[in-house]
Amino acid sequence: MKYSLTHHSFSFLILLGSVLIIGCNNQPRENSDTTNVTAEEILQDPVAYPAISYSGYREITRDSVPSIGELKEDMKILSAMGIKMVRTYNVYLDAVPRLLKAIREMKADGPDFEMYVMMGAWIDAKNAWTDEPERIRDEDSPRNAEEIDRAAALAREYPDIVKIIAVGNEAMVHWQTEYYVEPGIILRWVDHLQGLKESGELPETLWITSSDNFASWGGGDPAYHKEDLNKLIEAVDYISMHTYPMHDTHYNPVFWGLRDGEEDRSDMEKIEAAMQRSLDYAISQYQSVVDYMESLGVSKQVHIGETGWATVSNGYYGDDGSKATDEFKSARFHEMIREWSEENDVSVFYFEAFDEKWKDAENQQGSENHFGLINLQSQAKYALWDKVDAGAFEGLTRDGMPITKTFGGDIDSLMKTVSVPPTNEEIQTRVSGEN
Repeated sequence: MKYSLTHHSFSFLILLGSVLIIGCNNQPRENSDTTNVTAEEILQDPVAYPAISYSGYREITRDSVPSIGELKEDMKILSAMGIKMVRTYNVYLDAVPRLLKAIREMKADGPDFEMYVMMGAWIDAKNAWTDEPERIRDEDSPRNAEEIDRAAALAREYPDIVKIIAVGNEAMVHWQTEYYVEPGIILRWVDHLQGLKESGELPETLWITSSDNFASWGGGDPAYHKEDLNKLIEAVDYISMHTYPMHDTHYNPVFWGLRDGEEDRSDMEKIEAAMQRSLDYAISQYQSVVDYMESLGVSKQVHIGETGWATVSNGYYGDDGSKATDEFKSARFHEMIREWSEENDVSVFYFEAFDEKWKDAENQQGSENHFGLINLQSQAKYALWDKVDAGAFEGLTRDGMPITKTFGGDIDSLMKTVSVPPTNEEIQTRVSGEN
């Protein structure tokens, strides 16, 4: 059932709007010379260096690579939001080399422009994405060496921009059945890059990590607790872990359903309680990684390489599922995780900047296409409405369109799309039916 929240608790909405931290607030730094800013400085100061996951693809296929002009458009928009660090995912396509070139040109045109990159190098198991019946988890795809070599070359070419290389993206988590690898594969490439740093072939301040699900870093199933993982934790400069409460509103909804005693609360209070539990859930996964790391006698920074909340789903997370996806809940999670990030000096690469339609090309209403803070019509979702009101995007366009608000800025229309989470009993009934 969908509830119209249009006339419920507007004082609550006004309160949220008054404290909403949208896009992140920059605070001046004593050192205005950005040439030698290091990954360590960036990651431990999320107030000054807000981060986001970025991929600028506009079309239904990645065969259409964004142009330098399109990438500059996007960087201007992200800069207007306060973003100072973007995370990318692979270098085997031309999007990232073009992005680095675009950023360099923007820095040359305006010395005050500041943007850094956490550059991903994609890692696959042998036989991934092929017709071969077996994926060989402890062997490299032939392309892995080329990917690492290109990432290293780009880091050498753009040392003022590339501050981190992430070896693999969710490459160790077992549910990525198409391509996941054993930790030893990631360890070997991390050691290789660390060796290049030691030999002076890469900047010594370049940080090397892998960006993966919390469980892959030892925070979940003991099946992941392997000697090579422990060695990897020693080898990386910091841990980049992922947490997605939104996904677990379906896969592990222990925190999501309405609790006994909440029946008499207003709809807005029910939603707020569920979103607070979602934040607590994300924090618990973060802490589980810290705890495992410390159990090994290791002490280093742990940051969130990905977390986010989709706004549309015609599947597990929509009205026929967990009722998690809409712009209001997405904005709430964005606000809460940013606040927690700043209070705890934990960098969060929020997923993601813009909607993309290639990720679930066969189902355009699938959630994977709708994690962006800005949609493909150049409309800022609710999480950024106050940025539009403040004139942050004035004069900026994306694909020839100015940045406007979703729903025409009509809060009543937006709130009509917001559903109250189901009860625990309803969740159990649905899960039982699926099984």
